[in-house]
Amino acid sequence: MSEERSLNFIEEIIENDLKEGKVKTILTRFPPEPNGYLHIGHAKSICLNFGLGIKYGGKTNLRFDDTNPVTEETEYVESIKADVKWLGFEWASELYASDYFDQLYNFAEKLIQKGLAYVDDSASEEIAEQKGTPTQPGRRNRCADRSPEENLQLFREMRSGIYPDGSKVLRIKGDMSSPNMLMRDPIIYRIKHAHHHRTGDKWCIYPMYDFAHGQSDSIEGITHSICTLEFVPHRELYDWLIEKLNIFPSRQYEFARLNMTYTVMSKRKLLELVNEGFVESWDDPRMPTISGMRRRGYTAKAIRDFCDRIGVAKRENLIDLGLLEFFVREDLNKTALRRMAVLDPVKLVITNYEEGRFELLPSENNPEMPETGDRLLHFGRELWIEREDFMEEASKKWFRLAPGSVVRLKSAYIVRCTGFEKDASGNLTTVFAEYLPESKSGSDTSGVHAKGTIHWISAPHAVTAEVRLYDRLFKVEDPSSEEGDFKSYINPDSLHIIHKAYIEPDLLKAQPGIAYQFLRKGYFVLDSVYSTPDHFVFNRTVTLKDTWAKEAKKG
Repeated sequence: MSEERSLNFIEEIIENDLKEGKVKTILTRFPPEPNGYLHIGHAKSICLNFGLGIKYGGKTNLRFDDTNPVTEETEYVESIKADVKWLGFEWASELYASDYFDQLYNFAEKLIQKGLAYVDDSASEEIAEQKGTPTQPGRRNRCADRSPEENLQLFREMRSGIYPDGSKVLRIKGDMSSPNMLMRDPIIYRIKHAHHHRTGDKWCIYPMYDFAHGQSDSIEGITHSICTLEFVPHRELYDWLIEKLNIFPSRQYEFARLNMTYTVMSKRKLLELVNEGFVESWDDPRMPTISGMRRRGYTAKAIRDFCDRIGVAKRENLIDLGLLEFFVREDLNKTALRRMAVLDPVKLVITNYEEGRFELLPSENNPEMPETGDRLLHFGRELWIEREDFMEEASKKWFRLAPGSVVRLKSAYIVRCTGFEKDASGNLTTVFAEYLPESKSGSDTSGVHAKGTIHWISAPHAVTAEVRLYDRLFKVEDPSSEEGDFKSYINPDSLHIIHKAYIEPDLLKAQPGIAYQFLRKGYFVLDSVYSTPDHFVFNRTVTLKDTWAKEAKKG
């Protein structure tokens, strides 16, 4: 029995808030911007926010931060909803920052009327220069001297659409000497004559994230607004706006984002990989996106267990991708159906087995799940085996096929190798063997002990398939920290395509999302994009063992 996990710091805050009566029911939110597909880092935030709602009997909203019409699309909205559901969570309400555009606009007018915001028509370069540096205070712009009445008129004119993009902004009258650069008169509205995916052309001014975020939390009554560490400097403005507007006091808390080895966690960088053709799409199985991992065969449970294991911390660190793969293997070992597939085939002819004769031999579907029972395999004179399972001159610890050696064929018989043939180019074409009739699995009376067991497929019954062997996208642990373009560190062997492998006929029933363990080869899933009824494509989810760990030890 495993020990109960200790509370993380956010859980401690929530339990204290509930105990002291600061909140009666917690309400969290997951607020993605719909400008790309979610990745494994977002999965951590999803599991945290929804997990807290479940644990403490509260609720979680799904709110889209759709305040930038230039980069946001409905396609991304739908993909995000699908990812959250696939991970196993249901939101209390589906909301959008754009739902609040009218309220946010009214909040902005309220700040103007209080003398706390002003319209600035300076060039962006001038605004940036006047902000000063972290060690030198900034200088307030001359536009800050405008009266509330003039600012209100200008802001309403901005909304009316008479000014071009970039000509004016609305700024908070903060503190130009604050050590927090974000408090030096931050911009809260800008002009963008762009079509919005939900509000159409109703608006030509849009709130900045810092203005929309906290106020949206407040409008919804979010009790615990959980962000990643890069938003620590933003908390001061978050609290300032809530205080000045005198609205529901949502509170922001920050935790360390997920950084993982052999990949990148920036939407911008992931978009570069897609747009520049380094990967096929957002859901390419090499991508760290949730949709890519789903297509590759990762399970929702494995991702949830991984997120729970790495926990919630206040300090950034780099998590080994191998840990996620461990949880994938652990889950698939229990649930994946066992099947045989030969990826690099060579013919095995059993010379003392009668031509035209076939047997149906039982083989277990999953030893971890006895209730799944057995399936029947065709066995006959000609089989396909892996080329790597034969060696012309056996080494001392070689327990597979070689002239004179014996090996067990999984769920079938023991065979003794009697010879082999090569073509004119010296390539192995056929291995010959004799089977021991008394050695059938489950009723072996041969008295012969075979140290090795190999998999096989009946040649006349085999089905051809394409197999895609995916590996890590980058060849260095932390490509973002390396010198130069991060894309120069892409692993050239991240995808190897086998165009003609042989699989069991039972795999004709395979469906995307159903995991299989190809015996001795790894875990695989039918590809949801390239597979057709006439062309089967399987993706390798993960190898049976951590081969990268072995390579690291060699190095």
